[in-house]
Amino acid sequence: MSTHEDYLREAVRLAADNVQDGGSPYGAVLVRNGEVLASVANNIHATNDPTGHAEMVALRVASQRLNDRDLSGSIMYASGQPCPMCHAAMRLSGIREGYFANAAATAAGFGLLGTEIYAELCRPLDEQPMRLAHLDVPGATEPYAAWRARKP
Repeated sequence: MSTHEDYLREAVRLAADNVQDGGSPYGAVLVRNGEVLASVANNIHATNDPTGHAEMVALRVASQRLNDRDLSGSIMYASGQPCPMCHAAMRLSGIREGYFANAAATAAGFGLLGTEIYAELCRPLDEQPMRLAHLDVPGATEPYAAWRARKP
């Protein structure tokens, strides 16, 4: 495998196999310098872990394999458009490039979580369906200050 399309086809194959195994239609392949670091499917059905999205599983597998949370230079190939959680995790791991075979709107057309979550997260906090509010707690920034003081 060496092209973007080849890796995407593999992600779609993983998704199809996952459906046959009782899971949802999501697969991911994480590649760096031509080496496949992870080739996995969504595992929520097997683990009951709501974060077991294919991209998240790929990040975990690759990070453990490399014993490093920095996956800079890696490319994520996903059968479906990464959700906001997966997108953020990819960014936090240093990934700056990715490709997907199906857009969120396509997934929504099949009854899967799709574009609505993206739209919800763009609304002000007080207009989102999940209530999330800032409360001022004295001393709350102390762990941040300790972390900054520890950094070289």
